[in-house]
Amino acid sequence: MKSLRLPSLFFAALAVTATAFAEKRPNVVLIMADDMGFECVGANGGEEYDTPRLDQLAATGIRFEHCHSQPICTPSRVQIMTGVYNNRNYVRFGVMDPEVKTFGHLFQKAGYKTVIAGKWQLDGGFEGPNNFGFDEYCLWQLTRRPPRFPNPGFEINGKEVDYTMGEYGPDIASDYLCDFMERNKDEEFFVYYPMIPPHYPFQPTPDSKEWDPTESREYKKSEWRDEWFADMVTYTDKVVGKVVDKLEELGLRDNTLIIFTGDNGTYAGMETDFQGGTYVGGKGKTKDNGTHVPLIVNWPRNTPEGKVSQSLVDFSDMLPTIADVAGIEVPQKWGVDGVSFAPEIKGGEASPREWIYCWYSRDGVRDKAKELVRNQHFKVYGDGKIFNVVDDFKEENPLKKSDLEGSDKETVKMLSSVLKEHLAITAEADPVQNAKRNNLSRGSNKASKEANKSEAP
Repeated sequence: MKSLRLPSLFFAALAVTATAFAEKRPNVVLIMADDMGFECVGANGGEEYDTPRLDQLAATGIRFEHCHSQPICTPSRVQIMTGVYNNRNYVRFGVMDPEVKTFGHLFQKAGYKTVIAGKWQLDGGFEGPNNFGFDEYCLWQLTRRPPRFPNPGFEINGKEVDYTMGEYGPDIASDYLCDFMERNKDEEFFVYYPMIPPHYPFQPTPDSKEWDPTESREYKKSEWRDEWFADMVTYTDKVVGKVVDKLEELGLRDNTLIIFTGDNGTYAGMETDFQGGTYVGGKGKTKDNGTHVPLIVNWPRNTPEGKVSQSLVDFSDMLPTIADVAGIEVPQKWGVDGVSFAPEIKGGEASPREWIYCWYSRDGVRDKAKELVRNQHFKVYGDGKIFNVVDDFKEENPLKKSDLEGSDKETVKMLSSVLKEHLAITAEADPVQNAKRNNLSRGSNKASKEANKSEAP
């Protein structure tokens, strides 16, 4: 029998293909639910909502117990996209400074295909998402503010698209992302998915028994039901599962980092059974129930399975972390404040963070009472108040420095020193930021005007 001799070019081609595969950088999928606090995920101790897909991601990845966002939508969106604390680049609610650099720019310049789908709320018109580094978009609340759930209105790559055949907004966005990943399965891609649910209005999902595919409005507050919020949390989990399943189908799961978080605490006053007690949502406040959000990171063969991390993480950390994972250098001139926790994602050392800083103002007016530095146990505010949030979760009993002893005293001293530095940075940045607020047209489109009056906590 003659031996089979394959042409040398065949083996050369195999070598090139193998090298290309080995050198392919990971895809990144960053998912951020809207108004879904830490207590809403079963893996975190939530007892009221069904979140099997998120629980599975946590069981096979890392679950972080100390991730903090900003208290409401726009501040969190600006910080997560830019990696910069709000005191240096936040303008006002419903707007992002068109001069800032985002993770979209970073990945796009590095050769990744980039997409954003879901909720925008950052102004800029049809060109806004492209100008912030996204090749494609499928968004709600870009140039207008139509219904977002049954029979919604979207902006898709420069066109207004209205749905009237019983479509559901979260399905429109997630289907677009799944299609994007399929079209770009042979490329490296960055997916940013700022989800639409479970933000109010609380109304039936397609899986609710009261679902009405002919409905075409957003329910008034008097019509909301808590059980529909629960349905929306479960549907959020379902849609995350859809994205994961698509990656599996395409054979991309092992080379894709998935990060799931939420943009702020749960709707203010929403009660949830949590870890044997009741957890009340605190969206819009700097207390922990306004900023404490889920963070689940899953990357097969990289993230340790079932790890529960006590590391501090805030939204400024997302940009340097995903850049680190992808091997992309962040320009120093961007002035990013975040700290990469990529080593921990890969099974290495925990994040070196010792503190988190927060500057919060819905409309861009500085308030020292909403400026703080904290760690896992203590918070020090710009107005001088100090709280032990482990013993005083509701922040009802401010401490005096004279009450502190030993390591607690040293910790608060460190946090106070860091806060002093940031107060000085804020004072220096204030005139610049105020000038930008005055120069940027207020309410430059219908969506921005509607957002300012309609997206309160």
